[in-house]
Amino acid sequence: MGSILVTGIRELTTNEGPRLRDAAVVIDGDRFAWVGPAADAPDADQRVDADGRAALPGWVDSHTHLVFAGDRSAEFESRMAGQPYAAGGINATVSATRAASDDELRAGIARLVAEARAGGTTALETKTGYGLTVDDEVRSARIAAAAVDEVTFLGAHVVPEGADRVEYLELVTGPMLDAVAPWVTAVDVFCERGAFSAEESARVLAAATARGLAAHVHGNQLGHGDGVRIAVEHGALSVDHLGFLTDDDVEALAATWQGDGRGTVATVLPACDLSTRMPLAPARRLIDAGAVVAIASNCNPGTSYTSSMAFCVATAVLQMGLTIEEAVLAATLGGAIALDRHVDRPGRPRLGVVAPGARADLQLLDAPSVSHLAYRPGMPLTSAVWRAGVRVV
Repeated sequence: MGSILVTGIRELTTNEGPRLRDAAVVIDGDRFAWVGPAADAPDADQRVDADGRAALPGWVDSHTHLVFAGDRSAEFESRMAGQPYAAGGINATVSATRAASDDELRAGIARLVAEARAGGTTALETKTGYGLTVDDEVRSARIAAAAVDEVTFLGAHVVPEGADRVEYLELVTGPMLDAVAPWVTAVDVFCERGAFSAEESARVLAAATARGLAAHVHGNQLGHGDGVRIAVEHGALSVDHLGFLTDDDVEALAATWQGDGRGTVATVLPACDLSTRMPLAPARRLIDAGAVVAIASNCNPGTSYTSSMAFCVATAVLQMGLTIEEAVLAATLGGAIALDRHVDRPGRPRLGVVAPGARADLQLLDAPSVSHLAYRPGMPLTSAVWRAGVRVV
């Protein structure tokens, strides 16, 4: 493929220090090989002139639900007319997903991944959770693993219609988890009213740990609850949603980052908060307290049918009180930390930064600064995207 020099960058966000002016990067294979002032850039096999555009890492979308079939626009219209959101709508997508063919599900996730790439997203996590039988969850995990960077098992999404609650939990923590394990790196649970209790959620996370899988938690979305506590107690990589937090919840998440070990990321999902007309997660409070925050799209057919990380970043700045630097960091390196992809490991290169040795995920904006992401909200600013050294936009 040869090396690529991207030069003429007016402003470069690396996430490893202040934004650089008049910068350049060299991509060699699937990694960044050099980063620095354009005047000092080494030669490369190819040269790309950014022509004064801003550059930053590709978005790391650490929370999505992309393997599904069907449409829930009628449910969305009902919410906009005043019907409160409840988790029960998930079963409608379960029915449609079970009825879809493999080819239909592959085509659906391919379309959504292409949309995300076009908006600057270079790393994606997605979850199962719309199959809720052993065969359907395995099918979802297998299809997802061929399309995205990280797959999370979410058999504990809801108890499917007609299932016995006790028997289903035994299935999720036993045979279903064993069957999907070859395709997933983590396990998630919806710890919420209408889904799974704190005790049930703890069982799911304990089963994940016993099999050497990482953990995530959907929590504190519909009201105050035990999601944060369960996530922290079980050393989850992240707890996601977080619209309803007590001071104790905020302090608990911040405290996980005060030792020498790895903490639990607070992942906020602003597009989902808007779509469900729930309170925006208190990202400002979390950052001020010392927590690590990630921003993700939660792309799914029921509550957040968008993969636009730029929209989420703009919302975080304009409505959640973050600075542009904080929002961009949360949507790139924050997501990488939530997926345990912020350090380099064999077969799992570092994400979320522009630095030598990291995976060469880069986006150029049709703008001179990342501030335009919030300054010009909703505008299609993505100009070019490289993922693992290959130009995809």
